[in-house]
Amino acid sequence: MLSPKRTRYRKPHRGGSRASQGVATKGNTLIFGEFGLQALAPAWITARQIEAGRRVITRAAKRGGKVYIRIFPQKAICARPAETRMGSGKGSPEYWVAVVKPGRILYEIQGIAAPLAESALTLASAKMPLRTKIISNLK
Repeated sequence: MLSPKRTRYRKPHRGGSRASQGVATKGNTLIFGEFGLQALAPAWITARQIEAGRRVITRAAKRGGKVYIRIFPQKAICARPAETRMGSGKGSPEYWVAVVKPGRILYEIQGIAAPLAESALTLASAKMPLRTKIISNLK
């Protein structure tokens, strides 16, 4: 699964909902592929969800074409063990998330037919914790 090789801080602050307010100004246009999956709502997407989407796209495309993952989980989410008493510091990092704003491209595909690409991206959108739409740069 995806995770950073090294980070500046081991246990970062979670950040409020204001961190995901507004629309994406970076990563909001198709660059590498012909079809893409675009986020319509703000969310944290875990490394497991990103990997599940990648797997379902490659299987649905019958390992043809090329898949680009445009998001990376670089925020560590810390959690305390269940049923522990208050105090004694912050919990250890449990999983990694990518902070996604509306308009951000999650995946791109190139090199496969349009109906196959749309069905693959539809399956991947079912794995995501937010509303998405399929976009293309074909005229």
